[in-house]
Amino acid sequence: MSDDHTHADKDPATPDELREQIEATRDELGRTVEALAAKADVKARAQEKTAEVKARAQDKTAEVKAEAREKAAEVKAGAHDKAAEFKARAHDKAVEVKAGAQEKVSAVVHAAQDRIPEPVAQKAASLTGAVGAGIRDVTPERGRAEACRAAEVARRHPALVAAGCAVLAYGLVRRYRGRQGK
Repeated sequence: MSDDHTHADKDPATPDELREQIEATRDELGRTVEALAAKADVKARAQEKTAEVKARAQDKTAEVKAEAREKAAEVKAGAHDKAAEFKARAHDKAVEVKAGAQEKVSAVVHAAQDRIPEPVAQKAASLTGAVGAGIRDVTPERGRAEACRAAEVARRHPALVAAGCAVLAYGLVRRYRGRQGK
């Protein structure tokens, strides 16, 4: 209020000075009204706050996405390592099982061969040679090609051939023993 008294105590010397004072007061009042209006404009302040929160949320989202990408890359690398380890263990186990199977088949074949009487083994060998020669003479080209393919399969899978021989030998032994019993 003392400010008002100072204005009132001063007498403007001229009407121009009075106009200048009025104009300055109007400017000051306009600025004050604008400041009050800005504070009172809840919608604008809410929009500013919303924009600020949205910007923070976008920053956080980008940060979380980057972390997720990093974690996914780590998990992928870990899964790849685990898969390679599992594959190596499976291969080792397959080699071990194959070796064990080959040993067992070999043992069965040897056991069967030991049980086959000598005359039967000689007869089988002579028949095998004679049949092979006879088959070559009467087998058409297509049959020979199929036999070559079968031989290739046999070379690739010796355990399968050994198992087949073991079954054949077992059958021959049983048949031979059956004839001796009659």
